[in-house]
Amino acid sequence: MQQRSLGSTGLRVSRLGLGTMTWGRDTDEHEARDQLIAFAEAGGTLIDTAAGYTDGDSERLIGSLIGDVVARDEVVLATKAGISRRSGERVTNTSRGYLLSTLDESLGRLGVDHVDLWQVHVWTDTTPIEETLTALDLALTSGRAAYVGISNYSGWQTAQAATWQRAVPGRATLASTQVEYSLLNRWAEAEVLPAATALGLGVLPWSPLGRGVLTGKYRTGTPADSRAASPTFSNFVGAYLDEQSSRVVEAVVRAAEGLGWTPLEVALVWVRDRPGVTAPIVGARTAQQIQGALGVDDLALPEEIVAALDDVSAGSPR
Repeated sequence: MQQRSLGSTGLRVSRLGLGTMTWGRDTDEHEARDQLIAFAEAGGTLIDTAAGYTDGDSERLIGSLIGDVVARDEVVLATKAGISRRSGERVTNTSRGYLLSTLDESLGRLGVDHVDLWQVHVWTDTTPIEETLTALDLALTSGRAAYVGISNYSGWQTAQAATWQRAVPGRATLASTQVEYSLLNRWAEAEVLPAATALGLGVLPWSPLGRGVLTGKYRTGTPADSRAASPTFSNFVGAYLDEQSSRVVEAVVRAAEGLGWTPLEVALVWVRDRPGVTAPIVGARTAQQIQGALGVDDLALPEEIVAALDDVSAGSPR
C-alpha cells in the first residue's frame, strides 16, 4: 500500500486507515485479529481509535494485539479524546485536565508509552480553544504524543485552531483534521478542506463509504446483520437512507458495473483521491468486509466517472 505524508509533517501513513469504532463490541477479538493481520499484510500502517470507542474496549483490544500480531514500530497508532459514553449518553469535555487524564488512560489501555497521533475528538463551546490546545502542547512536549490533530471541527474552527498553534514558536503544530467525507456528505469541501490545505493539515475522512450505504447493501432493504439493523447505529445509518442518497448510490452501482468493480471500490477510490485527502478511515465489522477495501491501492477512477459522480452528488453537503 502506498504511503503519504500527513499534511506538511514528516509523518508517513498508509493511504487507507483502519477504523476500530466497533472493536470490543460488534467486532470481537478474533475478527479484530484477522482484520489487523489482513491490513498489515496489505501494507497498511494507520490504525485509528478513540478513548470513547466502546468505553475504551477498542483501545484495550488494540493494545492486546500490538506486539503480537504486528510490531509497535510498524504501525501509526492514532487515538482521540474529548467524547465519553460511559454514562450511557454522549458527553463532551475538552478541558486541559480531562484531555490529558484521558490520554494517560489511553496509553495504559494501549500498552504503549506514546501514540503517534493524538487528536481532540470534538469542538466544544464550554472550554476556551486556547486551553484545549494547551493540552496538545503538553502531550507533545511530554513525549506522550509524537503528532497532534483535531477532529470534527468546522472550517472556521479548523482555521482558528491551526492559526493559534502557528502564532507562537514552540506550540504543537496541527498535523491533521479528521472529518466525515464521502459521496453522501461533501460538507467538508466548502471550508474544511480549503482551510486544511492552506494551513498544511492532512485530512483523514471518516465514514468514507457513507456509513456503509455506498456499498449498496441497503438498496433493497435492511440486512439483519447490518449496522442499520443495530439499535446502536440505526439512526446513524438511517440518516442516509433517503431519496437523495439513493440517487447517488445508484450512480455508484452503475459506475461499478461499467468498470467491473464493486460499489465499495468506486466510493472509496473517489474519496481517497480527492484533493487534500491523506487517508480515508475504513471501519468494518468483519475481516471479510475489510478485505474488500484493501484491493483498491492500484485502482484509479477514469476522469469521466469522477465527473459524473461529482455531478450526481453535488447536492450532498449535509
